[in-house]
Amino acid sequence: MREISAKTITEAVAKLCQEANYYLGEDVVKSLEESISKEESPLGISVLKQLLENARIAREEAVPICQDTGSAVVFVEVGQEVHIVDGLLREAIDAGVAKGYIEGYLRASMLSHPLNRKNTGNNTPAIIYTEIVPGNHIKITVVPKGGGGENMSSLKMLKPSDGVEGVKNFVVEAIKQAGSNPCPPLVVGVGIGGTFEQVALLAKKALIRPIFEHSSNPDNAKLEQELLERINNTGIGPQGLGGRTTALWVNVETFPAHIASLPVAININCHACRHKEVIL
Repeated sequence: MREISAKTITEAVAKLCQEANYYLGEDVVKSLEESISKEESPLGISVLKQLLENARIAREEAVPICQDTGSAVVFVEVGQEVHIVDGLLREAIDAGVAKGYIEGYLRASMLSHPLNRKNTGNNTPAIIYTEIVPGNHIKITVVPKGGGGENMSSLKMLKPSDGVEGVKNFVVEAIKQAGSNPCPPLVVGVGIGGTFEQVALLAKKALIRPIFEHSSNPDNAKLEQELLERINNTGIGPQGLGGRTTALWVNVETFPAHIASLPVAININCHACRHKEVIL
């Protein structure tokens, strides 16, 4: 049994919170660069170049990519041969989020109650999802999730008879209704299957998979390509100003479903699809 200190977890989370908000992933940067050569709208090209310049400044000056530094979504894979000492996992993660956001001058966006609207002041509590896995390590992935894309996300319990065309129509219609609100170009996570609550989590976890990395499932990979093409044919374009680059990528994750159900969820992210991970 390997012991990992809660303090080690706190320090790791604090660093990940800052790095995720300062440094846009190389996969996203490459996708933006490639989109410029494909974009037909002069205004769209200008917007894409501005996004790349913004990412460069954030990276070189260690400042947030966006003023919305998101709610702190944290995925934790805990090896079953690990024992956390000197504290509790949730408390260690929340302490890391508070430290990272305060010391990194990142905007605190979390409210203590959704109706009284009082800010907690340090972006806690984190939204934490844990999974027990084999081994003696802990993998932590911090995903700052902005409000714009989150607000445009959607879930629907389709009928099994709706089939794959029903899934496609739902996803594309959700993007059309979102329009410019989630600050396109987008990275789109799609969850299919499972239950009401699980399908939303599938869609969110889909956003962690790197751009250019298709699903290992051939049917899912084909659906990803078809959805990306249909979304980019909507003409919404960068920042909703028209063009072919409405989405940079679509990731689809699936899970077995009940015979009477076809749950589908879409979790939308702006181009700043931020996530950083570490293995302790």
